Amino acid sequence: MSIEERAKAAGKNIEGKAQEAWGEVTGDPADKVEGKGKQVEAEARNTKEDIKDNVKRGIDKA
Repeated sequence: MSIEERAKAAGKNIEGKAQEAWGEVTGDPADKVEGKGKQVEAEARNTKEDIKDNVKRGIDKA
């Protein structure tokens, strides 16, 4: 597990939530969409790290 990658994903998720909220406040649909996109990117990073962890565990058991 890469703590650094997980931290980046958490930061990206927070950034995305803030941008989405700002888009709600200002009524800017572009900000809302971009914020959602950042949240999806964060989720993808976490999924990638989960897969890497599972593969490593599988190799370690073998």
